[in-house]
Amino acid sequence: MRTTVLAMTVLTAVLALFGAGERPAWSMGERVPMTGMPAADFTLVDLNGRSQSLSDYRGKIVLLNFWATWCKPCTTEMPAMQAMYDRMRDKGFVVLAVNELEDDAKVRDHIREYKHTFPVLMDRDNRVANLYGVYGLPVSVFIDEAGAVQAYIKGGLLTEQKISEEIARIRGGQAVARIVHEGS
Repeated sequence: MRTTVLAMTVLTAVLALFGAGERPAWSMGERVPMTGMPAADFTLVDLNGRSQSLSDYRGKIVLLNFWATWCKPCTTEMPAMQAMYDRMRDKGFVVLAVNELEDDAKVRDHIREYKHTFPVLMDRDNRVANLYGVYGLPVSVFIDEAGAVQAYIKGGLLTEQKISEEIARIRGGQAVARIVHEGS
């Protein structure tokens, strides 16, 4: 009995030491990022096979949107995101749509069907969603030009007006705590 307990203790220590206790990629997310804190950088591949990092967009306001094709609220808010992207992309605004765990072909078909032109990044192992505390869809994170989180919106339906208001708030320098749980 004593040998079994000792062996289990040693095994547990070895596994912890070498990271075997890490959370699987599909697990629940980390904590929600705090307003005013630097947004965690990441690199994902887009639908064209190019690597893109969040830091590539420093100097722009970024709408980081976590979504999936099966998520009705996600697909319902995408036309508003597209309209604002079309209107504001030459004025320092970008939409990065992060798809969670879906097949490239399915996502590509969806994007083509709805004629979205903003960058779509593939979070194939769910690591970026976990990094941003995503545990339900949609989730939108507004990031300012300096790379700081300015708003975290979970479950709400983004409209052109809401997106415009967030951009105006960020540009006005009103970094107020904005964690919104809509529809909850």
